[in-house]
Amino acid sequence: MNKEFDVIVVGELNVDLILNELERFPEIGKEVLAQQMTLTLGSSSAIFASNISSLGTRVAFIGKIGKDKFGEVVLESLQKNQVDISMIKRDDKLGTGATIVLNVEEDRANTTYPGAMDFLTINDISEEDLSKAKHLHFSSYFLQPGMQKDLGKLFRTAQDLGLTTSFDMQWDPGEKWDLDIEDILPYVNVFLPNDKELIYLSGKNDLNEAINYIKKYTDILAIKRGNQGSTVCSKDEIMNLPAFLNTDVVDAIGAGDSFNAGFIYKFIMGNSIQECQEFGNLTGAMSTTAAGGTTAFQNYENFKKKAQDVFGYSV
Repeated sequence: MNKEFDVIVVGELNVDLILNELERFPEIGKEVLAQQMTLTLGSSSAIFASNISSLGTRVAFIGKIGKDKFGEVVLESLQKNQVDISMIKRDDKLGTGATIVLNVEEDRANTTYPGAMDFLTINDISEEDLSKAKHLHFSSYFLQPGMQKDLGKLFRTAQDLGLTTSFDMQWDPGEKWDLDIEDILPYVNVFLPNDKELIYLSGKNDLNEAINYIKKYTDILAIKRGNQGSTVCSKDEIMNLPAFLNTDVVDAIGAGDSFNAGFIYKFIMGNSIQECQEFGNLTGAMSTTAAGGTTAFQNYENFKKKAQDVFGYSV
């Protein structure tokens, strides 16, 4: 059956105010200077949507924002990257979320105002809308309290409608890691945590123990490991692939979301798990070549050229 969209993304929406080239992180009562500032599209979900769209995928987004200037930045940025915004809800009583990002070399510190992100619920998502797509992606579980109790239901509904599914839970700001694994992960085809998140979620002492605990709940466990590359578990097979190393990192914002975009792009195209993983490693590395999570993907011809010039990879 023909579908209107390849991927429908449900998730949080916010802008990022990024401060780069700091010598160190600030201390209480002291001030540091940034040499560069960028206002750009933020949020794991939106970066994923924009980047997978720029690779040639038909993408729609379901989320909630305020009727304010930051909301306009979000909509304009998504539209610029050919993401369908017709299902995004705008509420004049809410503010659009924002994250202030401080970058020091490859480390960063974030402060987020959730705003409208707190108020997206399953009632904002219709079966009619879901049925327009082949694949559902959801990010940032811990930043969306309105979705938490119903996320398992969302994934079950999607699979009943014939969609494949992917999930990146992201970091828990409260560090409680309260996620109902048995209600959610069995209905996720591709689970995309990073190594630290997986260890904390599982409550285990190291990555191998965490993998052995979680892998039985989901079809594909794709673990992001920064400059160590990635580890993917599928049908009891474990594959480690090295990172594409960028020696001139601008920032690492959105690198994990860009890995997700590359992996799922190949996944919905029917490529092998190894091809999905390798391309995810590439897109994650590509994100570090420009400021913010989407800049490196805004021109696909430049993306392909840089992939060849910087990483020796032919797209």
